[in-house]
This record gives sequence, structure tokens and C-alpha cells, in this order.
Amino acid sequence: MNTIFIVLPILTLLMFDLGLALKPADFRLIAERPKPVFIGLVGQIVLLPLVAWGLIRLSACIPLFSSSLTPMFVIGIMLVACSPGGSSSNVFSMLAKGDVALSVTLTACSSVITLFTLPLIMAWVTADAGDAVNIHLPVGKLLMQNIVLMVLPIAAGFVLNLYRASAAEKIHAVLKRIAMPALVLLVTVFFIQHRQTIVAEFASLGLLMTLLILATTGIGAGMAWIARLTGRERRTLVIEIGMQNAAQAITIACSPLVFNNEIIAVPAIIYALMMNLVLLAYVGITNFLRQ
Repeated sequence: MNTIFIVLPILTLLMFDLGLALKPADFRLIAERPKPVFIGLVGQIVLLPLVAWGLIRLSACIPLFSSSLTPMFVIGIMLVACSPGGSSSNVFSMLAKGDVALSVTLTACSSVITLFTLPLIMAWVTADAGDAVNIHLPVGKLLMQNIVLMVLPIAAGFVLNLYRASAAEKIHAVLKRIAMPALVLLVTVFFIQHRQTIVAEFASLGLLMTLLILATTGIGAGMAWIARLTGRERRTLVIEIGMQNAAQAITIACSPLVFNNEIIAVPAIIYALMMNLVLLAYVGITNFLRQ
């Protein structure tokens, strides 16, 4: 089974669902509360890829990790780090009693900004790591794919919500319930197809991806604390900066128009597993401490 036929509809539905949750007031949030929005975007767009690259360089000196840092896995790790947000982060923000409006705004803004930053960063990464295995990034095709699979579904959902709010609310109520099961289905199918590679590399890549999650969530918490944001804003930034769009990373890795290489998607699958475990634990702990 070619997983691209599962990934594409899931990513499109997730982006459409994000558009359904968007309201004009979410964009006014940028002007009304620029500090948390700015901090969140800097953490997602700038710091996250830098932290991932730093971990890769550091891990290359450690025997436990160095054997797993093949060029394809390096590309896959950086692809995850360059794919911030996703509608699942909005669900986790809601579960953590965070600022859902801020979460939606950050997800929408990062989805648009990464249209340009992701191709630029990944072009540099593949030039550095991909030559050894003859992997190159078709920047133009990646940009067009992201427009079709991300921008257009978000825009369609936003327009529907703007002019048919009641219908949008009903559709959103359904889609937000199937978002997580859809991601679980994707991870399960991919795990079954590539279980030997995933099991063989899980010890090193699983630990590396967990370190990435912990480092980025810690950065989110630290930046929010330094900026003296509210508790709801802090919890949202921890989730938004720490949670990546695994579906987008898998789509780019598997797409015939871009990398067309499912091995590059392995770090995203492992990341998705560890991300949900870490962030569910975070939500449970924060909710317990507030009781």
C-alpha cells in the first residue's frame, strides 16, 4: 500500500478543519496581543530548526546516535523540525486549558510562513546532507504542493466559516473528533509497512526525538516565563512550540513530487508517537496541578 494515498486526504482534512476554526478575530489577536504571537512564531519558525540541527550535530559525536544519523534520517528529522503546528495542537491546547484562540492563530500563521521557510531550510539541509545519497529538493514543486494541500484547504474552511458559520461549526465538530484517530491510522499503517526499520532505529531515534520534544517544550516554557505571559498563554506556547505537524512532514517525505522516499518519513512517525506520549503527560500533569 502506498501511504501517500492515506497521507494526502488526512493532511487536507486537517488543514480544512483548521480553516473552519479560524475567525477574523483570530487575526486581530496579532495586533491585540503581539507578544505571545511573536514569541510563539519565533520559537516555531526559528528556534526549533536550530535546536534540531544542534541536536543532530551533537548526536553525531555520540556512538548511540551516530549510527542512526544517516543522511535520509537527518533530512527526516529536519523536515519534522520545519513543520510546526497543525490542528492537533489546538486540541491539546484545549485539553490543557490553554488559550485556544492563540493556538489557532499561531497554527494559521505558521502554516503560511512555513510555505517559504520550509523550502529554504530544507534546500540547505538537503544540499548539506543529501548529496551523499543523491537526494535533492525540488523547491518549486514543494511550494506548489504546500499551496494546494495546505493554503487552499485552510482558505476554503475560513471562507465557509465566514459565510456559512452554522454549517462550518457542524463540520468542524465532526472533523475535530476524527483528527486524532486519522493520525493514529496513518502512524499504524506506516509502522506496519516499515516496522523492521522503525524497531531497529527506535532506541536511538526515539530518544533523539524525545530530547527534541523536551528541549522545544522547555524553550517554550522558558520564553513564556521570561515574557511574563499568563498561565493559559504559557501552556499554549509549550504545546505550540513543542508540537510538530507530523502529517505534513510525512506528506513531503512520501510525495512523488518531492522526496518520494518513505524512509525519510520514519523520524516523523517516531516523533508522532513520542510527541503524543510527552504532551499527554504534560496535559495530565498541568491539569492535576491546577486542581
